[in-house]
Amino acid sequence: MHADLMALLPEIVLALCGMVLLLLGLGTGRRQHAVLGAAAVASLAVTALALVLAAGATEASGRFFSGMFCLDHFAIFFKALFLLAATLAVLLSLHYLKDNDYRPGEYHALVLFATTGMMVMASGLNLATIYVGLELMAMSTYVLAGYFRREVKSHEAAAKYLILGALSSGILLYGLSLLYGATGTLDLAALARSLHEGKPAATAVLGMALVACGFLFKVSAVPFHVWTPDVYEGAPTPITAFLSVGPKAAAFAMFLRVFLGGFWPLGEQWQWLIGGAAALTVVWGNIAALTQDNVKRMLAYSSIAHAGYALLGLLAQSPAGVRSVLFYMLVYTVTNLGAFAFVVLLESRGYAGETIQDYAGLAGKHPVAAFGMLVFMLSLGGIPPTAGFMGKLYLFAAAVQAGYVWLVVLAVLMSAVSLYYYFRIVLQMYLRDGADAQPAALVAAPWVERVIWICAIAVLVIGLAPSPFLSAVRTTVTLLSLP
Repeated sequence: MHADLMALLPEIVLALCGMVLLLLGLGTGRRQHAVLGAAAVASLAVTALALVLAAGATEASGRFFSGMFCLDHFAIFFKALFLLAATLAVLLSLHYLKDNDYRPGEYHALVLFATTGMMVMASGLNLATIYVGLELMAMSTYVLAGYFRREVKSHEAAAKYLILGALSSGILLYGLSLLYGATGTLDLAALARSLHEGKPAATAVLGMALVACGFLFKVSAVPFHVWTPDVYEGAPTPITAFLSVGPKAAAFAMFLRVFLGGFWPLGEQWQWLIGGAAALTVVWGNIAALTQDNVKRMLAYSSIAHAGYALLGLLAQSPAGVRSVLFYMLVYTVTNLGAFAFVVLLESRGYAGETIQDYAGLAGKHPVAAFGMLVFMLSLGGIPPTAGFMGKLYLFAAAVQAGYVWLVVLAVLMSAVSLYYYFRIVLQMYLRDGADAQPAALVAAPWVERVIWICAIAVLVIGLAPSPFLSAVRTTVTLLSLP
């Protein structure tokens, strides 16, 4: 029992901190934004310390809670990534919540609860455990998407996210029930043995397909992407930033753990489903982004396209493919959070920050922040020497080694297409003249600017010196049941 609790220590600490934040929010009122924001950041820092202690006190190969939970290198990597994404999202929210006068205690507590669900997903060795973590994350993000209750778009975003999310969860749960009926287990290792020892029943294949559909919804893959643009546009911008990286990384952790750990005997069956979804996602995400004038919707379709790129690593079904996905999740997290941080900065400086025309002339008014946005656009487009280039390079190399040359050629062509809509923002910032901001709105948002700096430096450092980060992900795949 002591070992079990020690393995679960980060989740326990984070959930308790979320509950304390709820109580603090009731006692301090709406105006104590700085206090509650600092408490949220401190909670995430304490959780990171708990993760270090738990990793040092448990065996990397250990299975806890009767084999339903683990704390291997794979889980530790993703949990650290979730904590980073949540910390940056909280920092982005400090000025944003103050300007919009909403209760910060509930807001930050929901971010912590969502992060707790993601961490459970990364450690799950049983489909039931993974599903519990998934629903904890989903319920929290549904509320966060509609947190600005006085705005119609926020209501619309939450309603669409809830309805479609509930539908996908139902499909996923039905797939799990079919798998349990066909194999008699939800444990990933036992499931892999059962599928490997005999010819898989049609019920098991159908269950796997339904589970794949549920997972594809969570990563915003086509044709399960329809919720993404509306939710990203209507949600508070810091939450949009969080939704674009945290739940997506958690969904890929779940994807890798389940499909390469439990479903690898069905690789010939699911490779066509995942390959088709990857091709459609890369094409439609980039084509649809070309027509968008709203920056949040454009970044939403960009997020869809990047999910298609990451699916190439899963499709490779190899250690190199897993490493490339983990590396790409790190790259995408710092890049996309930085891009949305720039949108938050504009909103704090008196610009609407929504249409591409709002970016006109910003290089002259805010040259440092504009340079950061330039770095993020180059990284999303996969231009060297940014981290985005290295991320796509390793993903494409893993897919080519696995024989998916045609899919890599398609992804490279679509990456070239994406440069058009990324450089539309660069063109507005550096080659167009824009209107001045309102004088009263030129209030500093120091933490937003610091997040932009942190993310921009990270993008350049990872792009120029990727070796330490690649070394960090090499040990994460040894415990996955790869064929």
